Amino acid sequence: MKRNKVIIALAIVVASAFSIEEGFAAKKKEKTQKKPEKSVVELSSQSDTLSYVAGMSMTQGLVDFLQHSLKVDTAYMADFISGVEKAIESGDDPQFKAYMAGMEIAKQLKEKMLPGMARELQDSPDSLVEELAYRGFIDALQGDTTYYNIDNASLLFKDLMSEAKEAKTEKLYGENRRAGEQFLAENAKKEGVVTTESGLQYKVLVEGKGEKPQASDRVKVNYEGRLVDGTVFDSSAKHGDKPLEFRANQVIKGWTEALTLMPVGSKWELYIPYDLAYGERDSGKIKPYSALVFTVELVEIVKK
Repeated sequence: MKRNKVIIALAIVVASAFSIEEGFAAKKKEKTQKKPEKSVVELSSQSDTLSYVAGMSMTQGLVDFLQHSLKVDTAYMADFISGVEKAIESGDDPQFKAYMAGMEIAKQLKEKMLPGMARELQDSPDSLVEELAYRGFIDALQGDTTYYNIDNASLLFKDLMSEAKEAKTEKLYGENRRAGEQFLAENAKKEGVVTTESGLQYKVLVEGKGEKPQASDRVKVNYEGRLVDGTVFDSSAKHGDKPLEFRANQVIKGWTEALTLMPVGSKWELYIPYDLAYGERDSGKIKPYSALVFTVELVEIVKK
């Protein structure tokens, strides 16, 4: 039942370009078309010549653009030219403008909106049925409220997409998140480990005697970063033989908090929950919802 609801909800929010393009698909002409007779061009002044060559110069690179960016089959160039001529002739005709707007919106739906939504639903229990999404779009524009009105549909769509995202997250990263939570729960019980109000954990390896930096201070540090399974994903040594320099508030939240608690000369081990690290982001070796472990040595506060 839930899957039926998400199909209908998606259908209300997104759109069908099929009805717009069916006529064109049925009326494709043969690739070998007879060229219409053209009137003779008279270039009787320099302005005439300038205007004519201006038009010609504007087509430079156009065929390549049509082929590679718009995916136009150049066997149908006569149809493309016919479309250009029609648009020029129509001027500000409101009927033609509405038709062209429909074509443009259909293109956005087919090439961007629906594919993007389908990607979001990958690895979730639900999927996007394009035909119903197109139908829902048209029904909404025509005021058809057989199933939903647009406000109710939008609210339901938001809720169902949120459910799908949660299910997808659990499938892809639930195990990783639980591993981090279990590690931190067990680590908090170990001797010497301090847990702050935010959930950051740290253990003092070397107690420094220097000044504590402010969040806006630039600092120099040596560090090594590991996943909870011990995999090293980064270290200052990978970036040269000198400590790394940066502003204390330009790093993940767990680091900023720890640095502002550390006196210069200190060396701490940090145990950082995912929400104080990279959160839901995928950062290469660091998967979403990863708890992280860092060994950090605060070498210096860089004075202006």
